[in-house]
Amino acid sequence: MARIIILGSAAAVSDAEHDNTHFILEGESAPILVDCGSNPLGKIHKLGIGDETLQDMILTHFHPDHVSGVPNMLMHMWLLGRKAPLRIYGLNHCVNRVEDMMMFFAWDTWPNFFPVTFHRILERNNAPVLDNDDFRIFAYPTKHFIPTIGLRIENKRNGKVLAYSCDTEPIPPMLDLARDADVLIHEAAGKGFGHSSAAQAGEIAAEARAKSLYLIHYQVWNTDPTPLVAEARTTYDGPIHLCEDFDEYEF
Repeated sequence: MARIIILGSAAAVSDAEHDNTHFILEGESAPILVDCGSNPLGKIHKLGIGDETLQDMILTHFHPDHVSGVPNMLMHMWLLGRKAPLRIYGLNHCVNRVEDMMMFFAWDTWPNFFPVTFHRILERNNAPVLDNDDFRIFAYPTKHFIPTIGLRIENKRNGKVLAYSCDTEPIPPMLDLARDADVLIHEAAGKGFGHSSAAQAGEIAAEARAKSLYLIHYQVWNTDPTPLVAEARTTYDGPIHLCEDFDEYEF
């Protein structure tokens, strides 16, 4: 079985118990990191995952809560003596800015730095992202403040599907992204431009016939997120879970 490990569950404003939304996707081969709003190395080390085994990182969009940890993570890997290559995937809008951000830190002058390659994802529905022994991953543009992608992840070993909305308003392509997914992880930052409410996440799950709904990227600052499950239940009658940091889900 593949599993997803939630490293952070909060929306843009995190707190002491909830880091910004990012997660590890793990199969039988190398793990994949999705987003890097903070430095995840300490967390994955705690989970028994060596940084050398992490070969692929997917960045959904260039907002601080999704990419600001990249310089620290790369620096720490370098200082720890990493030699293994790292591949970074994202839209042109995101990858170009990550490269610029790293140049501000003069990473080209860091001696004996490990190889990093950038792979640009096409901004269209069902765009190929990554294909390895465990997963086929496809991207769907979302409706957010800047170019952003959600992900549809197929487990090649058992045919199950995990869908991740990332930051988005409800739009028709999200139905294709989530269609018949075994696990739909959907943001619940609140109804408004560029985001969705828990009830809207439930509507997407219901219309797409997703088998389960996991709420993520929700407000935590001086806010209790637990009522979001009841809100989502007004529009979706399948299993609903509120993601918490360090939760693990198999699919």
